[in-house]
Amino acid sequence: MPRFQHIAHPTMTDPTPVTPARPELPDHLSADPRSPFHVAAAFEHDIGIRFNDKERSDVEEYCVSEGWVKVPAGKARDRFGRPLTIKLKGRVEAFYR
Repeated sequence: MPRFQHIAHPTMTDPTPVTPARPELPDHLSADPRSPFHVAAAFEHDIGIRFNDKERSDVEEYCVSEGWVKVPAGKARDRFGRPLTIKLKGRVEAFYR
């Protein structure tokens, strides 16, 4: 009769939770999938943008090195139904939440 060996479960031996590695946030990132600056791997995690020391949740695109963000301009839409955006200049910080 075969004997069963006790095999330790991997989470029992290692108390640290396994989290997928987050890619480094790029200098220029866009939420529009058609943009060449769209990085789908970055959007698998929650991204935060701090603009002039205030956290913003309506940013469509940003560039840290040039110091600007693009945000929707009210309820205005272009002829394709996408929101019109305006570029605001200032200090930009991108981070994972």
